[in-house]
Amino acid sequence: MGLFGLLLVLHILASIAIIGPAFVMPIIRRSARTVGQLNFAFGMTTKLAIMPKIGGVVLILTGVWLMIITKMGLSQMWLNISILLSLLMVVMIDGWIEPRMKKIIKIISESPDQDNGIPAEFRHLIKKIVPIETATQLLMIAILVLMVVKPF
Repeated sequence: MGLFGLLLVLHILASIAIIGPAFVMPIIRRSARTVGQLNFAFGMTTKLAIMPKIGGVVLILTGVWLMIITKMGLSQMWLNISILLSLLMVVMIDGWIEPRMKKIIKIISESPDQDNGIPAEFRHLIKKIVPIETATQLLMIAILVLMVVKPF
């Protein structure tokens, strides 16, 4: 396997490190039925958050390196759109989702009743994040399709 193959494998593994937690963690959070379970789910989310961050750095570095090796640059429309969608996704995650999650995590960790059901106020805060998470998941799918199919 040459340098191109190695970079491509690392690029794909990095995308898995980003996509995996982004799809699984919201499902785990939504399945929580008590404050304690929700607190545990948020703890897992916080611990797994390192994977997409490392994956993102590796994804960018390998992507740029692949563009240099193939002399592609920014000449391909699918690549330009993928980069723009990726930037939008980062803004959505870092600018909208994470600040709201931190607020919810703080409130839940201070809740005295860990064994009781999730109060309506927490459910309401979590439901406000769902459309943003869904939009980021759809962006991930669109980026993945663009990277694999390279339609234009």
